[in-house]
Amino acid sequence: MEAPETHSFSIRFILLGILLQLTSPATAQSIDLSDWQSLERQARGETVYFNAWGGEPRTNNYLAWVSELMLERYDITLQHVKISDTAEAVSKVVAQRQAGNDDNGSIDLLWINGENFAALKENDLLYGPWAESLPNFKLVNADRFPEMLEDFTVPTQGFESPWTRAQLVFYYDSQWLAEPPQDIRQILEWSISNPGEFTYPRPPAFLGSTFLKQALIELSDRDPALYAPVSSAEFERLAQVLWEYLDALHPSLLRSGRYFPASAIDLRRLMGDGEISLAFAFNPNEALLSVRSGELPPSVRSYVLRNGTISNVSFLAIPYNASQKAGAMVTANFLLSIEAQARASDPDHMGSTPAISISDLDSNARRSFETITRDLAAPSAEDLDRKLQEPHPSWTPALERAWIQRYSAR
Repeated sequence: MEAPETHSFSIRFILLGILLQLTSPATAQSIDLSDWQSLERQARGETVYFNAWGGEPRTNNYLAWVSELMLERYDITLQHVKISDTAEAVSKVVAQRQAGNDDNGSIDLLWINGENFAALKENDLLYGPWAESLPNFKLVNADRFPEMLEDFTVPTQGFESPWTRAQLVFYYDSQWLAEPPQDIRQILEWSISNPGEFTYPRPPAFLGSTFLKQALIELSDRDPALYAPVSSAEFERLAQVLWEYLDALHPSLLRSGRYFPASAIDLRRLMGDGEISLAFAFNPNEALLSVRSGELPPSVRSYVLRNGTISNVSFLAIPYNASQKAGAMVTANFLLSIEAQARASDPDHMGSTPAISISDLDSNARRSFETITRDLAAPSAEDLDRKLQEPHPSWTPALERAWIQRYSAR
């Protein structure tokens, strides 16, 4: 499952400027994290407004199932507020802070990561720490998987609870492409030899920005500067190799680089229509799910580049002024349960990658995940072991802004 499709770099900069002018808020609602049963009782009867991307029907249907169970088991009414951009929710929190609404916020739980989390956390607009106190948090095995405690290099410090994993995965039509390119440089060589067969979404679409970061990581040989806050000097030094790469790549793209799809959905459609033969997604099961739904042909296969691809964790956060903090935590804990994680990872439902550590479960619990059949369209477990860390969140808006300035008028 990938994060919301689009992000607006201009909105993020405006919001950050506003945030830096504000003073630290006070935290209201008293929550006793040491007594979970008491917290569950406190949550009964609450209505939790969960702001999460609404652009993927599978995710929407899954959250509808979660809502049914939250009401049945916990007497919590879970309302999925479908948003198209996480910045929409961030702007609401900022506006409420400016208006002095520190106790009765309209967002109780938020699907978030990356630069949006960094900005909210830095400016004390999140409630916490709470996440590591969830009974089901132990299932992620953060000792073994430290990425569960870090969001785009920024320590979560208990202000976010893991939900799912995501990783950049490439997919291709094996009927037309026998040996797909295995790294960013090979993609350039292959695209030049096969003009019109490849493209990427226009930044600041999430997937397009991820392609820029993947290329920059590989082309710079994982330069350590990528994992620290961006500076003008380091950006100029490292981005030059990316612009040279894209200048060479764009003439060979679909429609000679004069058109860029808007999203992962558009990229998938181009593959399904046979207009391109190589694409990519941030959900490792994207191709599998699309083959099952008939959007992609059965000949599609998935793989990870040989030097690894960007991987991250989707998190859940609670705004500082959330009205129903107890209900939000009970919901986040359920979403980390074996039952919820197994259903989310099932291709017949959401088809995401679990955040919990399956190998640490007992044999009975593991069977909940073993019912998910291996499919030729899905990447192998060995492929998904090749992970690259996300750059520091400040690199994303910097790359998006520079890309638009350089290429949008062409």
